[in-house]
Amino acid sequence: MPSLTPLHETYCRWDRTPPSQADVLEGLAQLVTTRFNDVIQELIKSIQREILMSIFGLSENNSQKIQNIPSIARLYQMSYDMLFHYGNTLIAPGLRQIIERFPKLHNKPLTPSLHFLVSALNGIIGDYLLKYQNPLALPMVIYDHYGSLQNGELSGRITLFVHGLCMNHLDWSNRKYEGIGEKLLAQRDRNTMLYLNYNTGRRISANGRSLANTLQDLVARNPRITSIDLIGHSMGGLVSRSALFYGKQNMYGWINMVENLVCLGSPHHGAVLERFGFSLQDKLGHFPLIRLIGHLVNIRSNGILDLRHGSVRDDDWEHNALRIGFMDDNRKPAPIPSHIDTYLVAGTIEFENRKNKTLHVIGDYLVSIKSALGEHPNPRFQLKVPDAHKAIFYGLNHFEIQYHPLVAEQVARWFYPSVEDEAFDQIREYTIDLESLEGIALT
Repeated sequence: MPSLTPLHETYCRWDRTPPSQADVLEGLAQLVTTRFNDVIQELIKSIQREILMSIFGLSENNSQKIQNIPSIARLYQMSYDMLFHYGNTLIAPGLRQIIERFPKLHNKPLTPSLHFLVSALNGIIGDYLLKYQNPLALPMVIYDHYGSLQNGELSGRITLFVHGLCMNHLDWSNRKYEGIGEKLLAQRDRNTMLYLNYNTGRRISANGRSLANTLQDLVARNPRITSIDLIGHSMGGLVSRSALFYGKQNMYGWINMVENLVCLGSPHHGAVLERFGFSLQDKLGHFPLIRLIGHLVNIRSNGILDLRHGSVRDDDWEHNALRIGFMDDNRKPAPIPSHIDTYLVAGTIEFENRKNKTLHVIGDYLVSIKSALGEHPNPRFQLKVPDAHKAIFYGLNHFEIQYHPLVAEQVARWFYPSVEDEAFDQIREYTIDLESLEGIALT
């Protein structure tokens, strides 16, 4: 197991080595054989208790007494052991035999498909993978524009892309669109695109601290770096803000090098679906089916929980009596350093000329327009970004705004004002046409 290095990390192991294909197989083997005592056992007990209360009409106190009867407890333990029997005797040995038979898997990096699988698992249960030191738990590492680990010397202007929940460093482009990085590379020499990859199941503030440390190490090893731009999609924007908060708090030198921060569809004041899920679970909890579903939903990672209100500081959550937190917004302000030019992008599935109040609240499916633009009725939480630094993209959902050419064009215009307006206007005219099902409105 990788050693712990408290000098760098408070909340996670410091390990710069991403998992290999062998690590994925071993991680899956451990996953099917690990006894997640504090999660799965309590989940099974809770579901059993709900059945006793809902179907048989027992009180919570009596249902707990029944569960504690020695014969019932033994029966419960037997059923729990059966749950892992096949994992221990069939699945895990089979996966480990593959590793033994093909030792080269230890040196093979993940394929795009495996990156997708591992990133999704990290987003859902990444905090538990880390707690049990499972090889599937992703470290925080930086890749270059071509998908390789960043190793060479850096100089001049660098742009770091920070992905969102359940995603990875490969998600900034697809087969149809080259993405923002490619667009920025075409604007000026001596600029470098870098891509962060990390465990999105951890607390956002924990990842923010890690990113602050990672950037401090990066500039220390590359003294010829002159400036830094941060571009975050969804949760990545919150992680970037958290890194700025803790970087400033720790008086790290890289803070003074940051010129621009771009947040694409980031839930600065929370994600609609996370709050809706929590509210439904809370308000309808007296219905048996909803309560049973609620126990399953509670398995969601700490990173997902932080999206409820857009929490980026440790003290937003560390004093909560319950891990899942509360519906009330009790977070603390995390202002962006004043010297940084901040740009906010919101997507919405509605179209510019077809206003729909419901769709306006839903925004890009996951994040509302107001949340993405940092707008809040409480002045303490306002991000105070000028209107010229905000953009709303109509007809684009949450996952399209991170690589769509319209967004790339807008970011390029913000970073390099010399980009020809005429070329942009031609693209804009094309996208406003409703037949193209895409559109943009700049504020």
